Amino acid sequence: MFQIIGIICVFVLVFGGFVWAGGHFDVILHSAPYEMTMIGGAALGAFLIGNTPAVVARTAGDFARIFTGTKWKAQDYKDLLSLLFLLTKMMKTKGVIALEAHIENPAESKIFSRYPKIMKDHFAVDFICDTLRMMTMNLEDPHQVEDHMEKQLEKHHHEAAAPAHALQGMADALPALGIVAAVLGIIKTMGSIDSPPAVLGGMIGGALVGTFLGVFLAYGFVGPFSTYLQAVYDEDHHFYIIIQKVLVAHLHGNAAQISVEMGRGGVPGKAQPSFAEMEAMLDEIPSELG
Repeated sequence: MFQIIGIICVFVLVFGGFVWAGGHFDVILHSAPYEMTMIGGAALGAFLIGNTPAVVARTAGDFARIFTGTKWKAQDYKDLLSLLFLLTKMMKTKGVIALEAHIENPAESKIFSRYPKIMKDHFAVDFICDTLRMMTMNLEDPHQVEDHMEKQLEKHHHEAAAPAHALQGMADALPALGIVAAVLGIIKTMGSIDSPPAVLGGMIGGALVGTFLGVFLAYGFVGPFSTYLQAVYDEDHHFYIIIQKVLVAHLHGNAAQISVEMGRGGVPGKAQPSFAEMEAMLDEIPSELG
């Protein structure tokens, strides 16, 4: 919602101020289609040149998140903490053998299947299962496990944030591409140097529309889109950090409820359940699962 309001503000205040100052849209409306073809085409081409097909596809797919926001909501964090509680509790009370059936085939696990949205996130499921699998192989040094998980998180976050970096690269290029379009307009104008001053003025004004559009698009839209998308990725990254916190706390020998409480402290403030809410949710879990 705020993004839509922001877009409206940019258009209304920029062009409203232009009209208020006595400006006319004739030159802009006449030149904008040609200038946008040059600037937009060059920006798209540079975007395709500078990024892998996977990043291009992910940028197109993730663009909607500028308006929808973070992937993980308050209920998802509660579900994650409940899932980790069940897994760590089972490992403590029933042992490694009981846990192996769940981590070797999570798709058929009664524990994992309780949380379908988490199941759809392959990295989250693999991150949990692979770490627990290492624990079952007697890798019980919390510092080694934490270091390994940290490297996995850094790699995943770097790859996940690639679309934001790609958009920022486009934002950085747009002002220069606007200048390219403006220079072409000036070249065209110089070819008609014997035209009357009124005609030359219109042609120069049309050329300057290219510079305006490049800067306007870069700082009014593409740059802010990139910044917000990066913020979305950063907030979603907390979801995976909580997995690390809980499993490392478990390795330090804490009870399942204590480990989950340490993870709860890492939940972003707007989605963080209270201690009482978390306790009530854990109490509602069917006893046969624990």
